[in-house]
Amino acid sequence: MARAGEDITTAPIDLAIARIRAVYRGWNRDTSVTQMREDWDAAFGGSAARVNCERIFAGGVEGEWISPADAPVDRAVLYFHGGGFRIGSVASHRDLIAQIALASGCRVLAINYRLAPEHRFPAALDDALAAYGWMLDEGLKPASIAFAGDSAGGNLVLAAMLTLRERGLPLPVSAVLMSPWTDLAATGASYVSRAEADPIHQRPMILALAKNYLGGQGDPRDPLVSPLYADLAGLPPLLIQVGDRETVLDDSVMLADKARAAGVDVNLEVWDGMIHVFQMFGAELVEAHRAIASIAQFLNQHLHIKAERAPS
Repeated sequence: MARAGEDITTAPIDLAIARIRAVYRGWNRDTSVTQMREDWDAAFGGSAARVNCERIFAGGVEGEWISPADAPVDRAVLYFHGGGFRIGSVASHRDLIAQIALASGCRVLAINYRLAPEHRFPAALDDALAAYGWMLDEGLKPASIAFAGDSAGGNLVLAAMLTLRERGLPLPVSAVLMSPWTDLAATGASYVSRAEADPIHQRPMILALAKNYLGGQGDPRDPLVSPLYADLAGLPPLLIQVGDRETVLDDSVMLADKARAAGVDVNLEVWDGMIHVFQMFGAELVEAHRAIASIAQFLNQHLHIKAERAPS
């Protein structure tokens, strides 16, 4: 118990956790999917970042160009948001995407791929591929495009690249994965070892989201559903960032190990004390700014764009 006059400071990570729990507390078994999506967008939407936002349709998929000033038009990032394939949107992730765009000096195309349960696998994957195809049709070169995504969006990054490889189509030059959800069967040891440390994501919740995405007959070990089970040979360089407190930690660690064994250039960053997609919490966490700076450096390395500004 604190003594009278004692200064109590809430840890920044606890402020981030409180933002998430404030949304979850309002949900129960009767809360509709529509309401969940609206609540999530309201809680995390909005951005004061100085970027230009232009709504478009990319291959029939609703999207948004998020561009910093003077960004080159011949290079771009294609971004897939997270949300367990159930919630999330460009709106909820706009600030995170804008910060990546500003730090890297590169414009970003973010898409609102179709969500489950209305649109189960492979609808989201089809939308991801359609958006990439549209970018190529617009004249962008594969060597000038990077993929990026968080959580379920990280899953889509991998699934899209695997599909492109199997179809003999050109892959993007590199990919950024933030807390990627790579194993919908949830077999990693971290689902047990991090269960107490993770304030939000527990294995039953993960399995429920997987069922929501797949339906009753889907196979969670299908390589295009769970890229952890895929042959990863031939993928471009990967930057993987994950928090040490996440139950889905091993989704990243095991993927990195398997990718390296397949000859893929992988940079795995495990951030001590951080939670799932901590990069979204720039208002609370200095680590979020540092992680985005690392993402910008990686993108600059492969897209050859000099960032005009980076998070401090």
